Amino acid sequence: MFLLDTGPLASYLQGRGAAVTLISPWIEDRIVATTLVSYGEVAEYLLGQANRLTLEARFRRLLQRIEPLANDRVVMDRYAVVRRQLRPPYGPGLIGDLDTIVAATALVRDLTLVTTDSDFRRVPDLKLLVSPPR
Repeated sequence: MFLLDTGPLASYLQGRGAAVTLISPWIEDRIVATTLVSYGEVAEYLLGQANRLTLEARFRRLLQRIEPLANDRVVMDRYAVVRRQLRPPYGPGLIGDLDTIVAATALVRDLTLVTTDSDFRRVPDLKLLVSPPR
């Protein structure tokens, strides 16, 4: 199963070819989810778009097929572990808190994170598919 980060989710909503080609089969097979963090980031992004109403309607339809996963204590405990692993001098350097929550969600649920953000490569044991931004 796959977990969509904000970038690929927004690209899919905008109908960008590479994202649609990559993600559509996962939606059909129901093997993809996202996080409430990415949901919130995309919702905020849509507020600034000229075609906001169209994109928001498309987003609501998409969320009927892609489950936004909530945080719970297990995810937040894993967040704490990942944050400590990344914190110098123990690790290669922190990533943003929201990204750390997304990574923890993928780790706890044993999902492959699909992102355009190469910073996630620093997270130990994270299964990752980094696609170029489009």
